[in-house]
Amino acid sequence: MDKDELIKKALKPAEDAMKLHPFYQGKIEISLKSAVRDYHDFAIWYTPGVAAPCKAIQANRKEVYRHTNKGNFVAIVSDGTRVLGLGDIGPEAALPVMEGKALLFKYLGGVDAFPICLDTKDPDELISVVKMLQPTFGGINLEDISNPKCFYILDRLRRECEIPVWHDDQQGTACVTLAGLINAVKIVGKDMEKTKITLVGAGAANVATVRLLLAYGIPPGNIIICDSKGTLHRGRKDINESHKEKLEFIRITNEEQRTGDVPDALAGADVLIALSRSGPDTIKKEWIRTMAKDPIVFACANPIPEIWPWDAREAGAAIVSTGRSDFPNQVNNSLGFPAIFRGTLDVQATTITDSMCIAAAKELAACASRNGLNPEAILPTMDNWEVFPRVATATAMQAMAEGLTEVKMSREEIYDMAMAKIKRAQEQTKVLMRTGIISLPEK
Repeated sequence: MDKDELIKKALKPAEDAMKLHPFYQGKIEISLKSAVRDYHDFAIWYTPGVAAPCKAIQANRKEVYRHTNKGNFVAIVSDGTRVLGLGDIGPEAALPVMEGKALLFKYLGGVDAFPICLDTKDPDELISVVKMLQPTFGGINLEDISNPKCFYILDRLRRECEIPVWHDDQQGTACVTLAGLINAVKIVGKDMEKTKITLVGAGAANVATVRLLLAYGIPPGNIIICDSKGTLHRGRKDINESHKEKLEFIRITNEEQRTGDVPDALAGADVLIALSRSGPDTIKKEWIRTMAKDPIVFACANPIPEIWPWDAREAGAAIVSTGRSDFPNQVNNSLGFPAIFRGTLDVQATTITDSMCIAAAKELAACASRNGLNPEAILPTMDNWEVFPRVATATAMQAMAEGLTEVKMSREEIYDMAMAKIKRAQEQTKVLMRTGIISLPEK
């Protein structure tokens, strides 16, 4: 396939989306979980019978997890200020993304997730709304919130909420990137602790990726970060307190104190992790050529990677990863968040820690490599559905090891529960398609 054909293939999903979104007018809806044998059942599910479980919950708030679906409800909360690579497009325009997220939560994780797009850009208002939602939801997924307020929002909500709060643009991307990096470094035969990593872009995703790399054990001096004004080094005086994460990275990273821009930061690097401006010429082929032997390139901007994979390979990259499903080695958050929430919810964990993310990343890496290491399969793909109960189990086991859970179960019990819930969601969708309740578009 030549370059023109590859580019045409890359643009096809957007064409299909403009046909199929109006066809369905939404990707999710509410369906019943309980049986309705006849109209007498309404007296059980609603008044007068429902008063009994209400009283039980009033007497013991934890009973809400036994009598309702709270333990499987997740709110996907966004203000629409940084949607995909589209920027501040507003809460209504963000809704298709949040509905798509809810679809993935359900199909891949068996999680009932609801899009909640808020008409506010005030971080304190958003925090207040999320805190008020806690009685209904078992977890919160923050999504597509601009930098730097996304850090402030996540940090406050993690401190102040009783239920787990996760920002997928931060923690999800970091988790899956780490999983791919674990396998990529093994394939090229390098030592993770000696690997030199350059990150291009200092938004939510890369800031969280740096945090997770540090938690995993990468020496901070081996990391160089580039924002829109060049490398982060101790001579930078243009960064204020509103970007406290950058200030901390200036203090601990870039042992060589390199100055300059992306080309200067990439010279001799083993790994490039780019989450910056949509390409395809944000990263140049000549910059890749200056990297160390067998360089690893993560070019993960959406919708177009910073450099096309074939150009990166021509420049000498041993392994190339993007954020797109139509290329090999997709860094896809969907490999992480459905399963991580599945495991978190099933043991009623109170938060999602870096250690839980690392456990999930290690399991993802193991899933991809169980049939041998492959430079074009450093991560599993979404069609391997058994990955999800495995990652859910690893997450839940780590939460229990950290003493963060209300529930204690064996590894086998957690795995069986996760598998049953995920399988049920997928079989339910197939039945609805087979019976025509979900209609199929014409080809």
